[in-house]
Amino acid sequence: MATVLVVDDDEHQRLLYQEELELEGHEVLLATSGPEAVATVADCEVDVVVLDIAMPGMDGVETLSRILDIDRQLPVILNTAYSSYKDDFMTWAADAYVTKSSDLSTLKGHVREALHQREQAQPGRQGTKE
Repeated sequence: MATVLVVDDDEHQRLLYQEELELEGHEVLLATSGPEAVATVADCEVDVVVLDIAMPGMDGVETLSRILDIDRQLPVILNTAYSSYKDDFMTWAADAYVTKSSDLSTLKGHVREALHQREQAQPGRQGTKE
């Protein structure tokens, strides 16, 4: 079972993503802010991060940078309502950029792909938790 960290300041979004990703067979950790996400990555084994950009305080771009300082190999999927951030070169370090939608198939597809690529790069890493 892979562990997915969902970072979003909107409670409804977090709970929706948690439900959908658990149905996909993942363990889901939740964070409400950038600092909480960074602490979770530092303290827990996380296989992929789904990260909102527009959050109060530490935004997703800064959070992305701090997460990658901890683990350069950790896949991060930016998930935002604003497509304009895609042009910000600071977001290019992410493994994927998804514009929020009521259809979560694109997001779930990127999670699957990120986990597959991580498994290929680090055999035995993803899917080893019981």
